[in-house]
Amino acid sequence: MSNKKILFICLGILLVGIVLTTLIFSTEPEAEREGASVETAMLVDVLPATQGTFEPVIVATGTVRPVEDVTLSPLVAGQVIRRSAAFVPGGFVKKNEMLLQIDPADYRNTLELRKSALLQSQTTLDTEMGRQQIAQQDLALIADDSLFGDNPLSEEERQLVLRKPQLNAVKANINAAKASVEQARLNLERTTIRAPFDAHILNQNVTQGSQVSPGDDLGRIVGTDFYWVVATVPVSKLQWLGFPDDDAEKGSPVRIENQTAWTPGEYREGFLDKQIGALDAQTRLAQVLVKVADPLAKNENMKGWPKLMIGTFVEVKIKADSISDVVRLKRDYVRSNETVWIMKDGKLEIREVDIVLNDDEYAYIRKGLTHGEKVVITDLSTVTNGIGLRTRTSTSEKEQIE
Repeated sequence: MSNKKILFICLGILLVGIVLTTLIFSTEPEAEREGASVETAMLVDVLPATQGTFEPVIVATGTVRPVEDVTLSPLVAGQVIRRSAAFVPGGFVKKNEMLLQIDPADYRNTLELRKSALLQSQTTLDTEMGRQQIAQQDLALIADDSLFGDNPLSEEERQLVLRKPQLNAVKANINAAKASVEQARLNLERTTIRAPFDAHILNQNVTQGSQVSPGDDLGRIVGTDFYWVVATVPVSKLQWLGFPDDDAEKGSPVRIENQTAWTPGEYREGFLDKQIGALDAQTRLAQVLVKVADPLAKNENMKGWPKLMIGTFVEVKIKADSISDVVRLKRDYVRSNETVWIMKDGKLEIREVDIVLNDDEYAYIRKGLTHGEKVVITDLSTVTNGIGLRTRTSTSEKEQIE
């Protein structure tokens, strides 16, 4: 193929390309401007406010401690000759059950000696009473005026003649002898160390053969009837808690949970018992005592319930006194400076509210919010009074109309 022919073919292709390009640009549709509306209202979720009477639940933390906590100590010295098999760490004993027996031989002998001394004193009293009769006869002779003329006996002399000082001395000796007998009997009883209440043994420091003296630490026992949970709550919330006036009453009910040791859903029940009249030195919170019956679940009706352990850190949920005529709102929906966002007539209204009480989940509002008002629960990046708002429901209705 010649060069002239190739040149004609290239020029033809170029002309066809120019024609096609011109045709495409000449037939392209033009964009037309139409009227458009920009939706400026922000899409939010709302929740209707509900007004009524509610029972707040105040959540606090506390530590388990025993109500009755005793360090056993002997009142007499001697050798331990017997120890109860239950007197070991972790053991349980009933009230008045024998824990330790100190050798009673010396104290039994001392009691017999004191009884003998008392018997001797009583014998001395019998002898002195015989002498009293003789003294009465002597006084009758002395009182005869014919023997002493006009000089009667003084009262002091009469007492001497009647042997009153001797009689008083004998009676004093008898009283002392009786006291000695009672003391010896008491010491003999003290050789047997018994449980002062139904108890759980936490510590045992002596065993059979140990030599003990008054003041020695024999072991530690705690009562099993009740435990306390010492909890701390803000001082401002004390007014909503109920405490009993006496031991026959119960305070506000309490639910006790231990998320680290108990399975989910397990709990124990108690009640407010006392308010400690001092703030916690570190937290500056008020301290309250929650009383829990049968903390170790020993009774038949408590089988299967979780057990409390002394020193455990637990969570308590205290059922406070009911609050009437308030709006309950989740705390997440209360904004900074105690304000609430309200949707009114399609616009945002930032409103200050009066919060009576906050518990762990809700805020209880007395003023500033009424029943049925729409509370905005969506977090907004831009917040200004009067900005437009819309909900998903209103948007759907608008679309249906269009």
